Amino acid sequence: MTDPSLLRKARTLTEALPYMREHAGKSFVIKYGGHAMVDDALAEDFARDIVLMKQVGMNPIVVHGGGPQIGKMLERLKIESSFIDGLRVTDKATIEVVEMVLSGSINKSIVGSINKIGGQAVGLSGKDSNLVIAEPLKRTRKDPDSNIEKVLDLGYVGYPSQVNADFLRTFEKTDVIPVIAPIGLGENGETYNINADTMAGAIAGALKAERLLLLTDVVGVLDKDKNLIADMNEEEATALIDDGTIIGGMIPKVETCIKAIHDNVGASVIIDGRVEHALLLELFTEHGAGTLIKN
Repeated sequence: MTDPSLLRKARTLTEALPYMREHAGKSFVIKYGGHAMVDDALAEDFARDIVLMKQVGMNPIVVHGGGPQIGKMLERLKIESSFIDGLRVTDKATIEVVEMVLSGSINKSIVGSINKIGGQAVGLSGKDSNLVIAEPLKRTRKDPDSNIEKVLDLGYVGYPSQVNADFLRTFEKTDVIPVIAPIGLGENGETYNINADTMAGAIAGALKAERLLLLTDVVGVLDKDKNLIADMNEEEATALIDDGTIIGGMIPKVETCIKAIHDNVGASVIIDGRVEHALLLELFTEHGAGTLIKN
């Protein structure tokens, strides 16, 4: 008798085959962060998923975060941090630590994990080959007494203004998997810290990627009854923000997804990175593994 577990594996492969054909040769930008990045078992699953994507002819591009690791290093170095609207105010001392942690220890750890599994990853930041040119991110706040809007100084916090998509396309016909730290280069050579979701969205838009996939620490976008919304369009997503269903940190993630769609990305997906092989479940199964946002 054939082992039932082997039959299940065979059925899984046959289910995945049409999706592999559909996705072959297309670019997928994956934002990697949160719990999935600090849990060793999930990190290994992620590396295997990325290598498999490349092996079947897809072009995965990984953009990673690292906020908690940055916070720990700043604390060790006794450098105080402050936040405005969830963004770390980044002075000259802080940006040096941010770049060291993101482009150094975190980036190389992810590259090492992928290479250990059998992939060929290369670590980059937005400063390499002018990959991402950044401008200062501006935030304003209205004074409650005078009703005058004040421009807030976030220091070296940036926003992607240009992406060198041609440079990334050079990897498409190779076995190399780019792993990108969210550091940008200013027009005058400054170093900017960029939100990883925003960086991934900008890169996906520049490449007109098939998918932008944001790995998070929640199951996806939930309705008012806390049930997962499997898919929605831009109009529905905007309505859920307006009526208060989508709140807090999910708002900028959904807005990043919507902007990517405006930039001709095929679709954006918010995925629970705490689930084993979440990427494969989303890309190679009928039901997916998160909330898909499309036109």
